[in-house]
Amino acid sequence: MPTGIAIRDARNQLFDAAERVLLRDGANALTSRAVTTEAGVAKGVLHRHFTDFDAFLAQLVEDRITRLDGQGAALRGRAGIGTVTENLTGALIDLFGSVAVAIISLVISRDELRARLRKNRPTGIPLLTEATAMIASYLTAERELGRIAADADVNTLAPTLIGAGHLLFAGREGNPPEHAAVHKVVTTVIAGVVQ
Repeated sequence: MPTGIAIRDARNQLFDAAERVLLRDGANALTSRAVTTEAGVAKGVLHRHFTDFDAFLAQLVEDRITRLDGQGAALRGRAGIGTVTENLTGALIDLFGSVAVAIISLVISRDELRARLRKNRPTGIPLLTEATAMIASYLTAERELGRIAADADVNTLAPTLIGAGHLLFAGREGNPPEHAAVHKVVTTVIAGVVQ
């Protein structure tokens, strides 16, 4: 006799619930009970799909990193269109205006999660490292088009933009920084290389 209702796409339902808990209550409030309660499922559902809670969190982070591929492709597709400053401003707002800041906080705060992620990502902070690569790839495309200086050091500019963007968005309760504030940071960082 069945004991419940079949759940379609339980994995994504749990991931979405975890994001809502992270955004609403922060990394310290993220527990398996909080996730399953938010998802409206029994606690056993999480453990049926993941070996333990840290395995769940590691897969959540990996899933969100994979989503950067689409953002990166869209950003590279903007090379040569609009302005470099606006493209980068939009990319930082899209990146950090989402759940990324909360995911980064989660990674930093949980030793076991970091240890699991290190198996496939031995350097940097997961999500920030991939976001930096996304920005560097875009800047490389713009450099090839001649819209930024041929000698622009994209491997320094990209982490500078990601670090500055993260600092603008991190620790805010409620409203994200205004577009003008992000634009000002981007303008300052790339001022010496924009053609």
